[in-house]
Amino acid sequence: PLDKLYIVLVTTKASNILEDLETLRLFARVIPEYCRTIDEREVSDKVFELIFAFDEIIALGYRENVSLAQIKTYTEMDSHDEKVYQAVRQTQEREAKEEMKKKAKELQRQRMEAQRSGRSPYTTGIGSVSSGTGPMVPTHTSEMPLPSNPTPSAPVSRPKPSGRGMKLGRKGADIDTFVDSVRKDGGVVKDSNKIAAPERTTTMAPAVSSSPLHIRQEEKILASLHREGDVDMFEVRGLLCLNVSAEDMANCQIAVAANDPRHIQIQTHPNIDKRAFNETGIVKMKQAGRPFPLNTDVGVLKWRFQSNDSMDLPLVINCWPSESGRGCDVNIEYELQDTSLELYNVTISLPVSSQGGLNVAQCDGSYEHSQGQLQWTIPLIDKTNSQGTLEFTAPGSPDSFYPVNVYFTMNSPFCNIRVKGVSHAESEQPVHFSSECSAITEQYTVE
Repeated sequence: PLDKLYIVLVTTKASNILEDLETLRLFARVIPEYCRTIDEREVSDKVFELIFAFDEIIALGYRENVSLAQIKTYTEMDSHDEKVYQAVRQTQEREAKEEMKKKAKELQRQRMEAQRSGRSPYTTGIGSVSSGTGPMVPTHTSEMPLPSNPTPSAPVSRPKPSGRGMKLGRKGADIDTFVDSVRKDGGVVKDSNKIAAPERTTTMAPAVSSSPLHIRQEEKILASLHREGDVDMFEVRGLLCLNVSAEDMANCQIAVAANDPRHIQIQTHPNIDKRAFNETGIVKMKQAGRPFPLNTDVGVLKWRFQSNDSMDLPLVINCWPSESGRGCDVNIEYELQDTSLELYNVTISLPVSSQGGLNVAQCDGSYEHSQGQLQWTIPLIDKTNSQGTLEFTAPGSPDSFYPVNVYFTMNSPFCNIRVKGVSHAESEQPVHFSSECSAITEQYTVE
């Protein structure tokens, strides 16, 4: 019993009563985390949250070895792709509405000009207007012109419509290019010349692949570091996506090797067999015989790594500004801690005043100083150049050279989670696939 309600656990006769009692106790601890009062109304309001939490406790009739803290962590993990999709959709809807308002105002203005000149305000330029002794009859009349109709540049009747009308629902590469650029940059790109209809945003273009079965593995790296060397926050978020374009390959399974000794939280999609993944590392559908969706990026696995230990950082930045008679002498050093990693397109940016002279004494790589920012660029950091230095003198105080922002990309994952192979779910025959892997810094700051 739990206040006014009862928790009922249905088991088989062969179940272990001690494990059943422990499972009931865990259910009883989970419910107060989501319900302020234990009554029927509050439970009904929080039914979906409770279902998701219960799904972490019981999977395929078996109890998962999880604690209350782990349940809260798993259920609170959000989807970066979903946020990007919602941002793209809202932006496209907003731009489409603004464009419709502009076209409606333009049509209203043209109609008023036509009325002042004595011509018919409803002539659209499609077809012709009779000019005999009878009354003039336009080929098309409407009390409220639609913004999506072709609009003439002048209210004079023409045999062909003008091509300046609004283009909603435009098909082809416009939407694909827009969505791809947003997903790659992690932001929202606005283009007033390419407006897509809101209903077209329900399908996002998959990454270009060289195989009917394509696997994409991506990671986002976030770090907030203190100038004294302490780590305020270090987090890596990973996602494994599958895109199948051939129907005969949809019923497949992915062998994943998760051999990272660090504590990494791994979560499978609700439709993925969690028990099979935990025991064998196989990612497959929970329902046997059910294929993966076609022509859609499906996130089947996601993981998260968190640490406050500076030894876990891929790149350590040391900034030493010291006051001198000419301003500040600044010495910046980088160090690659894991020499097995390869960092590409590394950019270390810090604020440096454009007023006064900048004197660079040493630079391992190249630099550019513009608009109050000094950008130090290293094309590649690996075991052959795991350390580097930038020394310069510039006006300012030691605090004026912070924050230091770091950007880099990797072609291999930071967490040791890799795809070993793909096979057919029933015959277990190997399936040819293509794959891509990327890791980028979403935030890497020294303050």
